[in-house]
Amino acid sequence: MSQDDLPAAERVSAVTFLDADRLGRRVGEPEPEPPSAAVSQRWIDRMGFFLTADPEGCWVAEDARGIAGFAISQNRGPLWYLATYGVLPDRQGKGIGRRLMDAALAHAGGRPGLFSATAHPGATRRYRLAGFTLHPQMRMVGRVDRSALPAVRGLRDGRDGDLEWMDDLDRSLRGAGHGPDHRYMLGSLRLVVCDDRGRPGYVYIDDDAGRPVLLAAAHPETARLLLWEALASADGETLVNCITTANHWAVDAGLAARLHLDQEGFLAVRGMIPPAPYLASGHFL
Repeated sequence: MSQDDLPAAERVSAVTFLDADRLGRRVGEPEPEPPSAAVSQRWIDRMGFFLTADPEGCWVAEDARGIAGFAISQNRGPLWYLATYGVLPDRQGKGIGRRLMDAALAHAGGRPGLFSATAHPGATRRYRLAGFTLHPQMRMVGRVDRSALPAVRGLRDGRDGDLEWMDDLDRSLRGAGHGPDHRYMLGSLRLVVCDDRGRPGYVYIDDDAGRPVLLAAAHPETARLLLWEALASADGETLVNCITTANHWAVDAGLAARLHLDQEGFLAVRGMIPPAPYLASGHFL
């Protein structure tokens, strides 16, 4: 992949995931819509960051009609993750996805790895054949019952000086720090931390969407406080996703806030166990 490929890859991503959302739409849910221009630009900016941080993990597949698929993976020290991956619906079943995944896994070099996966049947077969264990993920959606939110103390806004201990916490939970990912997220999301050295934790919050994006903690009680803080920022519908069965503390907090529990995709891991207390980011894992 090159920087010049990003706009075309974004269009492939938009078409591919819109098709998947339509196929997976649940009864009563609104019809999925294409991404807005602002959302598309955020995708391009984020993938441009990955392409700069670790270009050898970023691939596109081309045919006579242009880019047909992409795989964007990253190595962070001893850990590999797949940020995003997709093949146009009308090009699926032709071996393109397998070749892209083979290229991304070759970049892993045998590292432990993880990624958040949809329940697409062809893709999940490929992931399992590649040696990944598929852990079902839950999500919680709805409007927060603000009367159920407890008072939260002991948290503050995060800053550059927190990134070192945050990477230490990451290493204890997932085997590697987020490294440059932290600095990128700090520039686009609100960071809230608990810097209690006995029970540290952090959460990145998308204030525009009113939801947690990535949460890590040394203790479930700290994780709950951070999730409460994220839920308190919600104005309207919110979403808490990437909840594995190892993170039922998040289920309990969401149910207490009157959110609805559902299932969505898998956390695929290889050579490691699902992190906890931890809510993965879809792209930064």
